Amino acid sequence: MKLFTNMLKSTAVAAVVMTASVATAPAADIAVIAGSIEDGFFNLIKKGVDDATLVVEANGGSVNYLRTSNYDNFGPDLVQLINTAVSQNVDGIAIPVWVPESQVPALKAAAAKGIKIMIYNSGASIREEVSGINYFGSDEFVAGVAGGEYMAKNGAKNIICHIQSPGAVNLEARCKGVKEGAAKHGAISTNLPLPANLDQNVTATSEAIKAELLKDPTIDAVITLAAWASDAAAVAIKQAGGPDKVKLGTFDMSPAVLARIKDGTQSMAIDQQPYLQGFLATSMLAAHIDFGTELATDPVLTGPAIIDASNIDTALAGVKKGAR
Repeated sequence: MKLFTNMLKSTAVAAVVMTASVATAPAADIAVIAGSIEDGFFNLIKKGVDDATLVVEANGGSVNYLRTSNYDNFGPDLVQLINTAVSQNVDGIAIPVWVPESQVPALKAAAAKGIKIMIYNSGASIREEVSGINYFGSDEFVAGVAGGEYMAKNGAKNIICHIQSPGAVNLEARCKGVKEGAAKHGAISTNLPLPANLDQNVTATSEAIKAELLKDPTIDAVITLAAWASDAAAVAIKQAGGPDKVKLGTFDMSPAVLARIKDGTQSMAIDQQPYLQGFLATSMLAAHIDFGTELATDPVLTGPAIIDASNIDTALAGVKKGAR
């Protein structure tokens, strides 16, 4: 078996080398645009992008990973990155659409120049409007419904859904879904939007969530929309009654989130598998440009998946490899 495995590895390497050496047509030069350099979620996206880049480069192409500095001026910053990619004469752009009113005109202009567009993470509903090839990511509303249902089924009656960047379409869709999912089982959910300049600010976010919990003692669950915000909520909950009184759930994962699920101080996390989003958006965009290939499935959903005490050990194994 070991000999057979080694033979397969050798064959795969040889195939990649041969592909790179015989390629004569121009290969794909693409840009992958992502979120803030301060946002750890996009390190998981980058892991997928980096692994896909090996394939792109083997075929003679290149990948440029572009990120905003923060979320304070999000729409204009994303437009600037799109324009930067266009000025670099890329063949394709892989990008989430978080701020359609800013991004859509810029993406339409890029598509009009013949640049191929691939959407990932957010923006499935506007893919056709910007001539996008496909969408790789979670259906944010469906994921929210799953989260709201889970918390309500497990005893929550009054949920707050924290929004760290109000107006971002994917985040608003998540909390809208939470509200609907909770309502299916007799619970309510209220949004807690905080100023975008508090994004990634664990201390200030924790204080804001704690203030809500102290103001309304009937709140018995908090859902956050990012792993870092879950850290903030965990501190707030500890200071305002503890996890026995207030349940905690979040979108996305981190080692700290999974550790809390393991020790029982957090109920669940909603995983959208960002590694797959980065890997598939990058590799499939390059393959489309190089070979004209397209997937028959559209959109390609990478989530949602609920991580809780029942499957935490499997998730932890993926974290150790830097992919979850």
